[in-house]
Amino acid sequence: MSSLIDDTETRLARRLKLEREARGWSLADLAGRAGVGKATISKIERGEISPTAVTLVRLASAFDLTLAGLLVRAEGGDRLVRAADQPLWRDPATGYVRRQVFARPDHPVELVEVELPPGGRVTLPASSYASIRQVLQLRAGALTLIEGGERHELAPGDALGFGPPAEVTFANEGEAPCRYIVALTRL
Repeated sequence: MSSLIDDTETRLARRLKLEREARGWSLADLAGRAGVGKATISKIERGEISPTAVTLVRLASAFDLTLAGLLVRAEGGDRLVRAADQPLWRDPATGYVRRQVFARPDHPVELVEVELPPGGRVTLPASSYASIRQVLQLRAGALTLIEGGERHELAPGDALGFGPPAEVTFANEGEAPCRYIVALTRL
């Protein structure tokens, strides 16, 4: 799995630079649009550091992409995505692993699987939900999801459709990893 993650990070670094340069943006332009430090973006593009989920969401939003859309562009894509070919990415801040099950720029639905380790917690800004809608289904473990201050405790099989854009915190307060799938569509 680590070689797939390493390969995804290399492709992601190249793609971020390509997206920025295709728009004619400087590092400062992207930093201002994404709310991410210019030095951080430069280090990510050079492959010196691995971005966190929050940083990637901010960068993707600056490009008017979802996180999945950015990762798909980094990986290329086909309509049939074999399990062995689904890109994995590990958030260096939380250790969660994100599997891009399916996403294509020409298809309205994206499917993602996430494994969040015990004690893992990720908070994503409301801006990351401005142009998408999501449905999450917990597959294993327990997940606490706080959406705009409203707390939801999910057990395996439970599903939650996200409402209007709000800050969302995903927290695994249990003793075992939790695994969930997310289906999302752009508006």
